Amino acid sequence: MTYIIYTFAAVFEIAGCFAFWAWLKLEKSVWWLAPGMVSLALFAWLLTLVPSEAAGRTFAAYGGIYILASLLWLWLVESRVPDRYDIGGALVCLAGTSIILFGPRG
Repeated sequence: MTYIIYTFAAVFEIAGCFAFWAWLKLEKSVWWLAPGMVSLALFAWLLTLVPSEAAGRTFAAYGGIYILASLLWLWLVESRVPDRYDIGGALVCLAGTSIILFGPRG
């Protein structure tokens, strides 16, 4: 369930950040910010649903999922194929995410 929450959180975070990117860098209307802010609020709310006793650990583990989702966004939305360094870096980050999520806690 944690990975599902992280996946939806990543979609909302990337969409929200992209709304600001579109407004500031692509000269889109300021109205792009309204759905962007809603999207960012949904992202933050979703992270609170992750079963964890520590916010920092939740955010750290989420980082790997965010990186993977960002590269998928790069490919699917921006039509730029991730290169081998993007993919290799994402795999390293996902390994770190797994260690954080599944490491034994005392």
